[in-house]
Amino acid sequence: MTRFVHEVHMRWSDMDAYRHINNTAYLAYLEQARVAMFFHRNEGFSSGTVIRRHEIDYIRPIVYHPEPLRLELWVDTIRGASFVVHYEVLDGDRVAARASTTCVTIDFDADAPRRLSDEERAILRGFADEPA
Repeated sequence: MTRFVHEVHMRWSDMDAYRHINNTAYLAYLEQARVAMFFHRNEGFSSGTVIRRHEIDYIRPIVYHPEPLRLELWVDTIRGASFVVHYEVLDGDRVAARASTTCVTIDFDADAPRRLSDEERAILRGFADEPA
């Protein structure tokens, strides 16, 4: 499967005193795209996920403009109770940031991680990046 693509509109208030999009806004952009990806194919997750870790490499600053940013997402490192979502944030045709989020599947009733089901693993593999 090709990467999942989602467009995110910046808000004027995302810009900081240095006249570029503040680093904290990126987490919201990543969340919007990740949620869209899972609602795109949500037919098998029996419970929720929590975020264990975010990593972001800022490549170039983004200055506010009305056109949306393009986020490309894919999944890898599928383990017993976790997986990693990777992102590229594109401003036009230029990569502005690369990021990853480690997600852990959780049983909210037991307040503990739970193993991914075979069906969930299949869904996640459907979001794998195409080999280069």
